[in-house]
Amino acid sequence: MLQKLSIENYALIDSLELQFSDTLNIITGETGAGKSILLGALGLLLGNRADANVIKNGKKSCIVEGEFQITNYNLDLFFAKNDLDYNDNTVVRRVINSSGKSRAYINDLPVSISILKEFVSKLVDIHSQHQTLQIADEEFRINVCDKIGNNEDTLRGYKDTYSRLKGAQSELKIAEEAKNSSARDKEWLMFQIEELSIAKLEKGELLELETELKELSNADEIKSALTVASDTLGADENGLLSTLKSIQVALDRVGNVYPFAANIASRVKSSYVELKDIEDEISDKMYSIESTPERLSFVEERLNTIYTLQQKHRVQSEEELITLLEEYNYKLSQIDGSDDRIKELKELINTLNIEATGIADKLTKSRGEAGVILSKYIESALSGLGIENSTFIVDINKSEKLRSSGQDIINILFSANKNLPARAIDKVASGGELSRVMLALKSLVAKSSKLPTIIFDEIDTGVSGQVADKIGNIVTELSNNMQVINITHLPQVASKGNTHWYVYKDNSGETTTTCIILLDEVQRVEQIAKMISGSQITQAARDQAILLLKK
Repeated sequence: MLQKLSIENYALIDSLELQFSDTLNIITGETGAGKSILLGALGLLLGNRADANVIKNGKKSCIVEGEFQITNYNLDLFFAKNDLDYNDNTVVRRVINSSGKSRAYINDLPVSISILKEFVSKLVDIHSQHQTLQIADEEFRINVCDKIGNNEDTLRGYKDTYSRLKGAQSELKIAEEAKNSSARDKEWLMFQIEELSIAKLEKGELLELETELKELSNADEIKSALTVASDTLGADENGLLSTLKSIQVALDRVGNVYPFAANIASRVKSSYVELKDIEDEISDKMYSIESTPERLSFVEERLNTIYTLQQKHRVQSEEELITLLEEYNYKLSQIDGSDDRIKELKELINTLNIEATGIADKLTKSRGEAGVILSKYIESALSGLGIENSTFIVDINKSEKLRSSGQDIINILFSANKNLPARAIDKVASGGELSRVMLALKSLVAKSSKLPTIIFDEIDTGVSGQVADKIGNIVTELSNNMQVINITHLPQVASKGNTHWYVYKDNSGETTTTCIILLDEVQRVEQIAKMISGSQITQAARDQAILLLKK
């Protein structure tokens, strides 16, 4: 529950600090005194949108801080999930700077606004007179039935299954569209694959073929040149090798007496060995080079095939063509495999649809039971609030398709008069009737959801007398099990509080400031008497105030 609220530099507020009781807290004040400002500041802790306009003139930032007692509310998992430090007395803070940017903190650790909103929504619910429009919102009606039916876990399971179902349906649609598109590409891919496969390309083949083509095209000239080289080196008597051998022999004869000759003879011998090796290699090549028209024709045709494929596919090498063939084969396998994936998705969708429908049926049953409870409670509560012959029906119908919250379409039918048919509540109920219906709804939801704190913002507008007293009784009954903060204009309601705060404007300084004080017993009598009789407080009004407080 909310133990303490601190506000600095918000709108007309300089600095305020309120310490609330754990039962019924009343806030009163003149119209325009700043009660809505107080609620707006509290709204920042609930994650409401804010900008620089909320900062008090002349100040650089505003700060709103709330201290919550959260023992026994099972919030340990929330703190663990969001990597936050748990504390039984948790402090939530929101800071708005002059640029309009805001920062949020839980126990001094920075958090996103969404995490702040999720956390505080587990602790506080604000209900104002303007929320009567919510009853026209189908999501609100479903939410009410789910809270009364304690459907939180069931609904979470349904939404998880529904989310997976929608994901699978989306993937199936994409897969089928891709298949239809790919079907047109399959024939083209198969042709390219066949053409490249027939070519039987090998890495490095192009360079080898280009080299061989040069040899085959110049075979006669190459063989003639090699013959000249071989004859020059290896002729029996006049060849270069024979001449070198003679030189070596002559120098060896004088090598023993003339070291220079021995050195030269060794070098000549090395040249002889090298040239003899060259002569052998030339001889081998001479016999391997032949002018073969058939081979030349094959090489030219093979090269033409590779060049044509390179040009067609706009690549520079046979390695790229081989890679392209692999890519085409992969794409074709994807197309061929899409049928299997589509089959898998259809089976998954069928399974998830059965599962989601089963959970939706459980939700429908629970919501139907909650609707009966809701109808009886609201009719009874409205009878006490001055609408004695009301009819309140929670009308549940099933949609043909699964929806994000189940398969239910929930309408509320209402009649405030005896023997008149119930019709859609937002079409037939007056503003005062809607206010009382929403109060009854909120009181039942508050009991069911077991929230620590509920805040009522002038929900008693437009009523008086005995009805006002009944509203006070409902609010008081709620405060027996939870903390209630009630902003009111009615003395019948204000008198029932355990703690009474008074909001007023102070014009004594340079600027107008909103202030709030905690009233003692004497001040409460005066304030309630003023609410009864107006600015001129009579003794009769004081007596009535004392009577209300004793009651």
